[in-house]
Amino acid sequence: MTSPQNSQSPAESSMDHDFSSSHLTPQTLITNPNKRPRRTTAADPTSGEVWRTFTDSFREVQSVLDRNRVLIQQVNENHQSKIHDNMVKNVGLIQEINGNISKVKGLYSELSSSFSSVLRSGQDGNGGGNDAEE
Repeated sequence: MTSPQNSQSPAESSMDHDFSSSHLTPQTLITNPNKRPRRTTAADPTSGEVWRTFTDSFREVQSVLDRNRVLIQQVNENHQSKIHDNMVKNVGLIQEINGNISKVKGLYSELSSSFSSVLRSGQDGNGGGNDAEE
């Protein structure tokens, strides 16, 4: 029989993903106006920078989510102990969790805006020159 502590939910296992080893590349982030992928070239100086920015942002999100996991475990332990002082500590821990959720929301909002900007600039920079390619 397996211990519940050793099992991982799909959500937990997905949080352990290393975005740096992902098979996605900056080339998959830019499309042309006809919705066909437009490949960037190694000479495109922004592609590496864009990808680094996305990777750094996802790592920051993961760090905050990992912190929340620890905080939630502490809240659960404090609650199960039913000790008054531990229950009082939970107020601060839950406030930190809520602040972290807001931070993750902001980070995802920034990522969404950045992603949209990359797509728009890729389409604007396309100039129709790559439409004939296939």
